Amino acid sequence: MGAVEWIAAAFGAVSVWLSVRQKVWSWPTSIVNNALYIVVFHGARLYADMGLQVVYIGIALFGWYHWLYGGAGHTELRVTRISRRALALLPVLAAAGTAALGTLLARHTDAALPLLDSGLTVCSMIAQWLMTRKVLENWALWVALDVLYIGLFIHRALYPTALLYAVFLVLAAMGHAQWARSYRAHRAAR
Repeated sequence: MGAVEWIAAAFGAVSVWLSVRQKVWSWPTSIVNNALYIVVFHGARLYADMGLQVVYIGIALFGWYHWLYGGAGHTELRVTRISRRALALLPVLAAAGTAALGTLLARHTDAALPLLDSGLTVCSMIAQWLMTRKVLENWALWVALDVLYIGLFIHRALYPTALLYAVFLVLAAMGHAQWARSYRAHRAAR
């Protein structure tokens, strides 16, 4: 992909770094990143990841608004922990979504790795949704996903993107630590 992939990777790194720091500007930089990755993933025949970028643009618009006004009394949103209900429901949704999307891609496209691509895509949507809600555990899920994505992108010869996901892996660990501190500080202040 050349220049487009490198520019997309740069916007992605900036977006995640801003997310780690809980800066609302992470969302518009994410939109640019996602638009560019539609082109990159189409070229790599990773159609689930390509479609995911469209979903991410919608999620980014929601996250942008929610981080600004989703807190109590339409104020800034604070970091929270995942509920027991979500912890029980999300793996079931991930499995069902992966099976459905993987089957669709395997039967109707020339997707390179339909099941893996679908599983990573569905779990990424879950992680991103958790991020829009400022749920601390989004970062732990991103760590696991980033490890798998690095392998996928190396396999598909998307080396700048693999490098980006290595950066994402480090940023996800940093994000978890920073958001955990933020969560503890807010709880202590109450």
